[in-house]
Amino acid sequence: MPQLIPPQPAFASDAERVVWEVLAGALPDDATLIAGQRITDEAHEVEMDLLLLWPGIGTVVIEVKGGRVSVADGTWHQADRTARRPLHTSPIEQAQRARHVLLRHVNERSSRPLGRSVHMVALPWTELPSDWDVPDAPRALLLDGTDLRDDGARAVERIITALRTHGGNHLPPLEPFQRDHAVKTLRRTHEAIANHQLLSREIEDAGNQLTREQERMLALLRFQRRAQVVGGAGSGKTHLALMKARALTQEGKRTALLCYSRGLARHFQLLTATWPARDRPAYVGLFHDLPVSWGAPPEGEYEGEVAQYYEKFLPAQLRELAATRPAGDLFDAIVVDEAQDFADLWWEGLRPCLVDPADSGASVLFVFTDEHQSVFDRDGRAPITLSPFPLDDNLRNTRTIARTFAPLTPVEQNARMDEGVPVRFVPCATEDAVTMADDQVEALMDEGWDPGDIALLTTGRRHPEQRERIDHFGYDGYWDEFFAAEDVFYGHVLNFKGLERRAVVLSVNGFQHWDRSPHLLYVGLSRARSLLVVVGDPELIRDSVGDAVVEQVTGSAQR
Repeated sequence: MPQLIPPQPAFASDAERVVWEVLAGALPDDATLIAGQRITDEAHEVEMDLLLLWPGIGTVVIEVKGGRVSVADGTWHQADRTARRPLHTSPIEQAQRARHVLLRHVNERSSRPLGRSVHMVALPWTELPSDWDVPDAPRALLLDGTDLRDDGARAVERIITALRTHGGNHLPPLEPFQRDHAVKTLRRTHEAIANHQLLSREIEDAGNQLTREQERMLALLRFQRRAQVVGGAGSGKTHLALMKARALTQEGKRTALLCYSRGLARHFQLLTATWPARDRPAYVGLFHDLPVSWGAPPEGEYEGEVAQYYEKFLPAQLRELAATRPAGDLFDAIVVDEAQDFADLWWEGLRPCLVDPADSGASVLFVFTDEHQSVFDRDGRAPITLSPFPLDDNLRNTRTIARTFAPLTPVEQNARMDEGVPVRFVPCATEDAVTMADDQVEALMDEGWDPGDIALLTTGRRHPEQRERIDHFGYDGYWDEFFAAEDVFYGHVLNFKGLERRAVVLSVNGFQHWDRSPHLLYVGLSRARSLLVVVGDPELIRDSVGDAVVEQVTGSAQR
């Protein structure tokens, strides 16, 4: 029997269950059969009814359609006992699109492409006529009821034939290590999507009183066309940025939701994918990906320094491209989160992307910012002349954690959560901070903490595990691993703004730019919701942010 993922799927239809059971009983032990695999990225969202990864043979995406399926005048129809209705998209087109998204998603995260692959359609309750002749759906790509009878041997034979005739026989077949890498990558993405579906339901729960209160701020600002919302760490800025982008889209405005951080952009993409299509902004993601999506050359085609590519070249390209785009490609509204990361040149590139770039009220620009989280060497200012609107409440951290970074906040916050457990402080030499932080992670798991609830963040050099995971999975796979929340996450404070975990081990392993050290510590101390463990030299922390923070960190640990 093949590896079955999950072992007992929650099928959307009896037709899917029938095909699953036939293939599960006929495929060999080295094959992997996955049900309901979902993939979401900045451009696509697909769900594969069945996915077969078969070493030595290839990869197969199978779309399943129940009822009696037929084609008349080029239109696919599906009939049950009561009615016959047309299908808006042919099942073969659905399977083909899902296969293309699958290959791009996995191959971008691997040094070895998957190779031979094919898309198929399974029709367990349809018997196709002997003279079947549909140009875009050759019989070789279809499994009908006669193929799926008895022991499934005929279905398996057809799958092998389809791969050889339509799957690129010149391409290499799937290898076991490719299967294992694909399974890990796909299940990580699947769990990341599932976690965001759960988060979306929690946010929309009418009993979520704290976020309801914050959304009143948006109601008060609903007539503003230009607004800057300022709040400290944990004040709910990111949630409000999402809700504002959704509200603008619901009003019929073509909206862009942007940020600078890869992790935060992936969070936006996964969460907005859970919304109804009519609520999703036209563009969701990184500021720098917008000009590339409009035709700017990708990093690999740029001959200059990488830093110049992102800091100057792409913003200038965005300004030039916006001037030549059709009006329908521009935006009625732009929402920017963590706007303190944006340089002046970036704002110069972004403003022409609005239908009305002038401050005349025809277009909307909302920015959410915390100047004390300005951890990059940029001093841009959003083109908004109105006074900022403040967020005074901390909705993320326990009060114990909130007190540790309270001396660093630009304005006093009202901590709304429970008192919580004391902060833990582990003094050590700076050069030992990473090793000691690893020990603290092990100790937390020994105490019963789920690995997916723990993040280890560094302030200086990246943790070796972080570098290894990025090299192996790429940035998208690395961040999907974070949102899947199945393992300890290893990250850097620079890339963790807007994000959080229940328990954070902060390794103060030095600072690459001393003048930014207070901002780095401010971000690092504010990422934990329930438990904060700080590891490092207390004198280094004192030199950076003063006695008050050290007293809160070490004093809490002693109380």
